Amino acid sequence: MRKTMKNNSLNALCLLTLLSGSAMAEVTNGSFENWTSGSPDSWTTIDSGLSVSQEGSIVKSGSSAAAITVNTGTQSSTDFRQSVALVSGQTYNFSTWVYHTEGGVKARLYVNGYQGYSNESLVNQWQQISYTYTATATGNVDVGLRFYDVTGFDGSETVYVDDFEPTTADNGGGNGGSCANTEATLALTTDGYASETSWTLKTSSGTTVASSSTLANNTTYNETFCLTDGDYTFTISDSYGDGICCEFGNGSYALTSGGSTLASGSTFTSSDSTNFTIGAGGGDNGGGTGVGNYYDSITTQTGYTLKTALHNLINNHTTRGYSAIWTFYSSNALDTYYENDGTILDIYSENPNGSDPYNFTKVSNQCGSYSGEGDCYNREHSFPRSWFGGDIEPMNSDIHHIFATDGKVNSVRSSFPYGEVASATYTSSNGSKLGSAASSLGYSGTVFEPIDEFKGDLARAYFYMATRYQDQIASWQSISSYGNAVLDGSTTAVFEPWVISMLLSWHANDPVSQKEIDRNDAAHTHQGNRNPFVDHPEYVSKIWN
Repeated sequence: MRKTMKNNSLNALCLLTLLSGSAMAEVTNGSFENWTSGSPDSWTTIDSGLSVSQEGSIVKSGSSAAAITVNTGTQSSTDFRQSVALVSGQTYNFSTWVYHTEGGVKARLYVNGYQGYSNESLVNQWQQISYTYTATATGNVDVGLRFYDVTGFDGSETVYVDDFEPTTADNGGGNGGSCANTEATLALTTDGYASETSWTLKTSSGTTVASSSTLANNTTYNETFCLTDGDYTFTISDSYGDGICCEFGNGSYALTSGGSTLASGSTFTSSDSTNFTIGAGGGDNGGGTGVGNYYDSITTQTGYTLKTALHNLINNHTTRGYSAIWTFYSSNALDTYYENDGTILDIYSENPNGSDPYNFTKVSNQCGSYSGEGDCYNREHSFPRSWFGGDIEPMNSDIHHIFATDGKVNSVRSSFPYGEVASATYTSSNGSKLGSAASSLGYSGTVFEPIDEFKGDLARAYFYMATRYQDQIASWQSISSYGNAVLDGSTTAVFEPWVISMLLSWHANDPVSQKEIDRNDAAHTHQGNRNPFVDHPEYVSKIWN
């Protein structure tokens, strides 16, 4: 039965903290298979508010799980522990599976701080909570779960827990902290009918490495596998026969390894299978980073002939869906260039020459509601979607023009054209401005001006849109008054003269940076096409000059 996800107000109830002692961040007995005298080996219950027993019927894998019963409304009276040692600079994928029985409590993953919640309304089914953590120092950190009561809690409730990873028994599948073979990661976002979706990863002999058929609606999962050399098949199925995008949500999946996409997609009917090879004979399998021979078909073309040739090269990317943008941001919209602190790189708040006015933590600070700057980050269509008619694919989820930005500033920008401001009515914390256009611009009206650091990025995103959608963009001119101010109704120049002049200036004054190159590589892996004007900035003048 299809379920609707909901949010409930929380009251803190109890803390389940797990710690482990291996330098490889291995959680001993994380599968809860080993018990002595009714207690799980390597785990210590130190408080009376939490009782733990062995469960043999409701399990995620193996023969047993931990039945954790919350018996108290006092947050400080429950702990369940182990010790985990981490190595500075290493990245660990922590996850566990929980099974709610009544829906009166919810679980929150704890990895050196409070991370994502379970969905307590999904009762009588397994769901995964996961978090990727990079150690900032060598030593122990707390990992585990905290439970919170919600409406309906009656004073005692059991939640089953299984497969807390990384474990000491990582035999190919699962989120191991160390992999002696080849690590592959599956990012899967479900649609609104997740009960219809299942997936398997099998070897060429038919042995199942990993699988799942108990998924929650509109939820993003991240699974990591340690794969030996050989041939594999990844299959995703939809029992209803309409795939996972885009009628009833924006589901998508991508199986990647070492920067290469092994399998990806979103639109299919009953199933989608991809064969790939790990090790000798393996390859990019349809994606991957780097330019390689991507532009071999581009030779001596210039002008709009070159633009059409580029259009033919990039116009068949894989639509991943709007929800998949959150997953992309979690790995590829992080500040490793300015403060280098791993927070979300928000182009409307980033201060390139000093400390940022505020920071966003990936995932946990996604919008959401907002009332002012710094409340949350969201997905900014630099080329506003009202200009092409709304949430229409593939434009609505094309990552090449969608940037992580502060929710409030995104709202202020609205669908006004980019431009250069003479008199500002609003200035963001990093100096982005909304106001009347400068007379030198050649346009009179309200415009939004980003800071100089990102003007070239946005100009090249616009040149990409003019090229990727040149077969459609002429029809967009009449959809929006602001779009009409920018677009000239042609499939060739695409933009009004004042826009071309401005974009050429922004492109020249803010050259391609390593940040932009890295994002282009990640976008190629994400959806299978590149922005030619990042790889070859000279193409801009060959077409529009």
